[in-house]
Amino acid sequence: MAESAVGTWVDPFPAFNFKIMIGGEAVAHFTECSAPVVDVGTAEYREAGQSQLVHQIPTITTYHDISLRYGLTSSTVMWDWFSATVRGAVERKGVSIVLLDSAGSQPVLQWDLVGAFPKRWIGAVLRATAREVAVEEIVLAYESLGRAA
Repeated sequence: MAESAVGTWVDPFPAFNFKIMIGGEAVAHFTECSAPVVDVGTAEYREAGQSQLVHQIPTITTYHDISLRYGLTSSTVMWDWFSATVRGAVERKGVSIVLLDSAGSQPVLQWDLVGAFPKRWIGAVLRATAREVAVEEIVLAYESLGRAA
C-alpha cells in the first residue's frame, strides 16, 4: 500500500464491505461485526519529592469481545463451534476480520483475532409481522489482536 503525500486527500475505507474468516475459511455471511477494542491498564505512582507528578505504568492488556451477526441458514458450522465450547471441548481458532475495498473485491486491511472461541450465542428473533431476515449472533473471546494492511 503506497503512502500518500502530506496534504493529499485519501478516501477512508467503507465499513460495509467485509468478510470474516474462521480457521482460514469463510463459514457464514456476516451482516455485522463489532469493533475490536483493546485496553491497556495502568498503575499510577508518585515519585518521592515530586508529588505533583503522577507517572503511569502499563499493566494488563484487555481484549474485549467481538460480536458477529449473521443470517440464519441451514449451516450448523457456527452452532457446532459454540456447542463444543458448551460441552467443555473449547476449540480456539484464528479469526480474521477482512475489510474490503469499496468494490468489495480486494482486501485493504485485516485484523487477526488469536485464540478465539465462542462464549455466547443469541438466537434469531422471530416475529410473524416482520419481513426481515432471521439473524443470529455469536460473541467471541480471544487472546490477542494483530493488524495487517
